[in-house]
Amino acid sequence: MTRPATVLVVEDERELADLFADWLCARYDVRTAYSAESALEQFDEDVDVVLLDRRLPESSGDDVLQTVRERGNDCQVAMVTAVDPDFDILELGFDAYVVKPVDREDLERLVSRLLARSLYSDEVQQYFSLASKRATLETSKTDEELVDDDRYQSLCDEITAMRSNLDQLVGELDEADFLAVFKDLSEENSDGYR
Repeated sequence: MTRPATVLVVEDERELADLFADWLCARYDVRTAYSAESALEQFDEDVDVVLLDRRLPESSGDDVLQTVRERGNDCQVAMVTAVDPDFDILELGFDAYVVKPVDREDLERLVSRLLARSLYSDEVQQYFSLASKRATLETSKTDEELVDDDRYQSLCDEITAMRSNLDQLVGELDEADFLAVFKDLSEENSDGYR
């Protein structure tokens, strides 16, 4: 039997961290950390998803994210935070950005979506990460702010180029290969990754 996915909730507001853990514990192995130090102590190769607050008492969630990425674990990381996104998010290696408050259904859907993404190739995962950053900025910035920011324009160019490469790869699959990929993904999802 396949082990359930492991989710690490990193949130300094204990009640909220415990609430998130309660929402997720029926489907996943959930670890809870109330500080950056505790998060890094609990983080290991078994962690599949990290739900990470950006504001932590002794160190920022951004620093925790950087350490997680430096350790080479390819887990999915969602920033779940009260910090409104700004262009600085383009420098962060997260896979999704969610501004609190978040309800149970949204949190469950977020974890499920991140686990599904983890089954894809690195290039597809990177595409989703970049698209998430673009969507996050587009919901928090005005059109004028976006047009005037070179970093945003570079992000859009990178997404377009990556999309073109992915379209070409998918186009090269014959029907049997394409069906085999989705059959494998659906079998993986039925083994506890839904």
